[in-house]
Amino acid sequence: MSRVGKRPIVLPEGVKVNILPDKIEFEGKKGKLESPLSRGIQARTEGRALILTRADDSKEQKTVHGLCRSLAFNAAVGVSSGFSKQLEIVGVGYRAKLDKDKLELSLGYSKPVVFPIPKDIEIVLEKPTLITVKGIDKQRVGQVADEIKRFRKPDPYKLKGIRYLGERLIKKERKAGVTGA
Repeated sequence: MSRVGKRPIVLPEGVKVNILPDKIEFEGKKGKLESPLSRGIQARTEGRALILTRADDSKEQKTVHGLCRSLAFNAAVGVSSGFSKQLEIVGVGYRAKLDKDKLELSLGYSKPVVFPIPKDIEIVLEKPTLITVKGIDKQRVGQVADEIKRFRKPDPYKLKGIRYLGERLIKKERKAGVTGA
């Protein structure tokens, strides 16, 4: 059996589960999400636990068993507590400003970069250089955080740009033949 797939999902308090033939619906205090069930994967509840089983031991079933369990677990955690990613902006004059539904980033370009905030995502600015992306869908939170990071990836020579909070970067040395500063 899949090592990930065979572990039961302990449902957080206040999460309601509705099992359908092709998907599992989760409802909690943060909202509603659904998780797909591949063909041959069945779900059942036992008390406060959700258990996913597969029909047979074919290679296809083994590959999707752990995936379905991970997607269901992320949906259960998302509707109860949500997910967040923090980005920090490093560089002189680099900063972010939040309008109603737009994030405006000053990143050293001639014009500021305007990023429209998706409806299912919440962006909070704790400082002008610290962006927090929040939401109930783990995949969407990571995707939006990566889209923001791509506007100015960290430079390997000066380490300026947008990076995840706590991300370690390795600074490259300049070429040996370069003289002057």
